[in-house]
Amino acid sequence: MAADLNLEWICSLPRSWTYGITRGGRVFFINEEAKSTTWLHPVTGEAVVTGHRRQSTDLPTGWEEAYTFEGARYYINCIS
Repeated sequence: MAADLNLEWICSLPRSWTYGITRGGRVFFINEEAKSTTWLHPVTGEAVVTGHRRQSTDLPTGWEEAYTFEGARYYINCIS
């Protein structure tokens, strides 16, 4: 399950956690104490839905690049 980014998500971060946003618009969470990052909110364990699908000019016509909640890249054939 995933959730939309909102103020409640930001306010519920534990003290040692912050968040960042990739150039592609994906939200990730940073544990400053452990010096680690994750796609999943540290309290809820859910990824934030930000519409992290994008069309790329490097892909054949009809294909889009997307990411799983764990951050793995995959491709979608939008024509078939």
